[in-house]
Amino acid sequence: MLGWSLTFLIIALIAGALGFGVIGGTAAMIAKVLFFVFLVLFVIGLITGRRGTTV
Repeated sequence: MLGWSLTFLIIALIAGALGFGVIGGTAAMIAKVLFFVFLVLFVIGLITGRRGTTV
């Protein structure tokens, strides 16, 4: 998920540099949302830990 966030961030930067404001803004918003979803899932994963059973 972090990879998708970085991909959309790069798309937003390129679109912003080329003057495509709407596409750049949309890609930046998607990147921000994906980053926060990744961050929340990461924190939940750290808190819960890995509780698998050993065979």
